[in-house]
Amino acid sequence: MTLVGPSLVPVIATANSQTAIGVEGELVEVEARVSGRGHGATIIVGLPDRAVTEARERVRAGVIASELWWPKGRVVVNLAPGNVPKLGPRHDLAMAVAILAASDQLPRERAGKVLVLGELAFDGRLRPVHGALIAAETARRVGLEALVCPRACASEAALVAGLPVHGARHLTEVVAWLRGELELPLAVPARGVVPADSPDLADVRGQPLARRALELAAVGGHNMLMVGPPGVGKTMLARRLPGLLPALDETTALEVTRVHSAAGVLRPGSGAIRRPPFRAPHHGASAPALIGGGAGPRPGEISLASGGVLFLDELTEFSRSALEALRQPLEDGELVVARAAGRVRFPARVQLVAAANPCPCGGAGGCTCTNERVERYRARLSGPLVDRLDLVVRVDAPDPEALSRDRPEATQIVAARVAAARDWQAARGQSIPNARLELAELERLGIASDARDLLERAAATGRLSARRQVRVLRLARSVADLAAAGSVAREHVGEALGLIPRGAGLG
Repeated sequence: MTLVGPSLVPVIATANSQTAIGVEGELVEVEARVSGRGHGATIIVGLPDRAVTEARERVRAGVIASELWWPKGRVVVNLAPGNVPKLGPRHDLAMAVAILAASDQLPRERAGKVLVLGELAFDGRLRPVHGALIAAETARRVGLEALVCPRACASEAALVAGLPVHGARHLTEVVAWLRGELELPLAVPARGVVPADSPDLADVRGQPLARRALELAAVGGHNMLMVGPPGVGKTMLARRLPGLLPALDETTALEVTRVHSAAGVLRPGSGAIRRPPFRAPHHGASAPALIGGGAGPRPGEISLASGGVLFLDELTEFSRSALEALRQPLEDGELVVARAAGRVRFPARVQLVAAANPCPCGGAGGCTCTNERVERYRARLSGPLVDRLDLVVRVDAPDPEALSRDRPEATQIVAARVAAARDWQAARGQSIPNARLELAELERLGIASDARDLLERAAATGRLSARRQVRVLRLARSVADLAAAGSVAREHVGEALGLIPRGAGLG
């Protein structure tokens, strides 16, 4: 039976919720106006989507199931600011609190001092919502006293220092806490799930050149393309790159965790993401899936890989529009999604690792493709995209005898060399990877005269654009760093020249 309270004169109460614009949070003031007049209708305004509009049924059912009074008259809920879209069921709990405060079932003053977040079930249970970390950052930024959210996502929100976070399982617990009748436990930051051991580089046998290229990519943050027939270990190599990279620093870890939280892919109890992420979208992924978008908009694969590795297997099978959409964020390290309501920025500081077959037939067991087919296949990659690849390595099937003899180094050994090279970079005051150094900085760090001569002779052949010459120097700087060399020498440029793209990058 529906419980109704006495007739009320119009009363307004406010609760606080939050919405995400990209990976940034914005406070939402939830105003509830309860009037004794009218036919008992509940109206929600403030640019809600369908899920928010449907909240009137969830909130009413949850309030009644919690043995609280549902106002008899007209209830109007306003979600402010009115020019920002409100998406999903995350505002259910705040709407319930505002309505209960407006009907004198909760102290209105205390309800306005905290941020409440969560989806309501018909029986009053609180269901988790994504973006709890961003909600906590918003509450702290605007000076609210605490955050109350479903217990299942409270440990994620508690990653934000300096803000009390309380987890609740049911609407009745939130009501009792706001009335001062119950103490909700303080959430503690998620300690994180210890990841399984990453795949070991020692498993990749018979590919010394590809392993060397992977090590250089790890040292300098270089984008990399591997070309070879199926089954030679290209994917195995790519999946081992994160294990060579250093752990994320505190600032980057929080940024990466924020992106995964906004996208709703952060696992409960996972804590802050401290290892470089690895994302490998299918080649059928659309441009919005790769770079982000939608009504929200939501982060795409390039943002989910920020701080780590974006692996594009079967590179030539991705649509041309999807690959071209990656060009600018790969260069800038961030992505700007423009919408009528404004511009949303997402981080996109990734290492791109791609893999492709040398020709349409795959090239295994002898190529059967005509020159015309091969040229059409290679033309699927635009010159500007290939120009953003710092190194290209051919990965062929190893000789069986060499495969049986090969005993490659383990990830731990190679990662130690990478760490030493990065320490070398940090010791000279470098705060960005070699792949982003400008020419003036490369020259300041030192380039031997014979190294310049070799680069100039290569440029004279016409195979190196001005931009490509800088990328060769960046790669040569990583070769030098592995050798703990002060200046880039001739042999460093020579190795770098052997790993640059030619033509379409698939030659």
